[in-house]
Amino acid sequence: MLFSSIPFLYYFLPIVLILYFIAPKVLKNSVLLISSLVFYAWGEPKYIFLMIATVLSGYALGLLIEKFRGKALSKVFLGLALLIDLGALAYFKYADFFIENFNAVTGLSVPLLKIALPIGISFYTFQILSYNIDVFRGTVKAQRNPINLATYVALFPQLIAGPIVRYKDIETQLTQRKHSFSKASEGIRRFIIGLSKKIILANTLGELCDIFMQSGDKSVAFYWLFAISYMLQIYFDFSGHSDMAIGLGKILGFEFMENFNYPFISSSITEFWRRWHISLGTWFRDYVYIPMGGNRVGKLRLLINIFTVWFLTGFWHGAEWTFAIWGLYFGVFLTIEKFFLTDFLKKNKVISYIYTFFLVAISFVLFSAGDMKQAVSYIGGLFGAGNTPLVSNEFLYYFKSFGTVILIGIIGATPLPKKIIEKLSINDGFEKAWEIIEIPLLVALLIVSTAYLADGSFNPFLYFRF
Repeated sequence: MLFSSIPFLYYFLPIVLILYFIAPKVLKNSVLLISSLVFYAWGEPKYIFLMIATVLSGYALGLLIEKFRGKALSKVFLGLALLIDLGALAYFKYADFFIENFNAVTGLSVPLLKIALPIGISFYTFQILSYNIDVFRGTVKAQRNPINLATYVALFPQLIAGPIVRYKDIETQLTQRKHSFSKASEGIRRFIIGLSKKIILANTLGELCDIFMQSGDKSVAFYWLFAISYMLQIYFDFSGHSDMAIGLGKILGFEFMENFNYPFISSSITEFWRRWHISLGTWFRDYVYIPMGGNRVGKLRLLINIFTVWFLTGFWHGAEWTFAIWGLYFGVFLTIEKFFLTDFLKKNKVISYIYTFFLVAISFVLFSAGDMKQAVSYIGGLFGAGNTPLVSNEFLYYFKSFGTVILIGIIGATPLPKKIIEKLSINDGFEKAWEIIEIPLLVALLIVSTAYLADGSFNPFLYFRF
């Protein structure tokens, strides 16, 4: 089931909220757990058993890890937890990738398993892994109540598209969260904004990207229009889902971490990754990079650490070489910045913004490609390779058709609208007017988004690969 669907918005969510708020405190997590399992089973009925098995193994191993903490057996049980969770992820997500590459290297024809990827497996696997690792470290206590742990892992607001919520961040909230009208209203506001970003902006930009991919009249200008549109589509789709998850969390009394912080205003690749998919970046930092030694090692080992983390970061996104190379691409420029460019970028702000935009745009063209051949073709097209014309008739037509949406997207991807409202809010008259205008505006956004859905408009789900 998708957030951006009529069944979720007007059937599932209202029923869940009614049941949740009328349930006594002791049953609220049970209501959330059952609702989350129904939510997941709606699209993946057979893989619900995989998720339940993952939760149960994580629960049992968490208790054993804590029981023997400080002893060798604790490491054994942690290793078993890593083996089970990463093994399941490797099997369901990467088995066919490994077989394809094995066949390519050996010339053999080992048949593919053709396993359907369980939606959200990368997200909930990382969550249960962080729980077991934190229990091993003594950062958190093992959860004695299996319903509470299952609720944490399966919680439907963040189950299929993040953010990656760590157990230690919501451990207390699982039993002692607070509900209020002000928090719920803030959550509703955040959810509607996220839904609008997804439906009105991301989906519209996605239509243009789809048109480009099918076009036979590509030009350098059209390639760059695609690059900018795809960047914005991914941003509004992913950050829109994060907004919806954070908003739903607030309605239910939870506080989830922010996942995006205006990444396109970054003046370096380092800053970009502090602002983009924050929950993933901090997960790899805390559970891979730092345990490997982080920055506290020699230069050679530091390079190994950086490229290992960024290879894994890219590979996490999907079982294709394009994703692994996408991660290594960022690893290269992060390394260059770390050793050579930091001071220069700080002193030359205009150049730093152009440099960052240019590299990020190319990275997402690579990210969009289905394979390396297409990636090379697309990136070459940005620079006129293969006698690609500078401008085409299709570019002119679609630039006129989608130009306004792209402009709105560019402005909306910056803090400018928020800063303007905050500055105007200093005036008491504007603040009172905004209080009156905001609710009808949010209702209008919800109506427009619903109209798009009811009309059967382009509404892709970008997270099947995760």
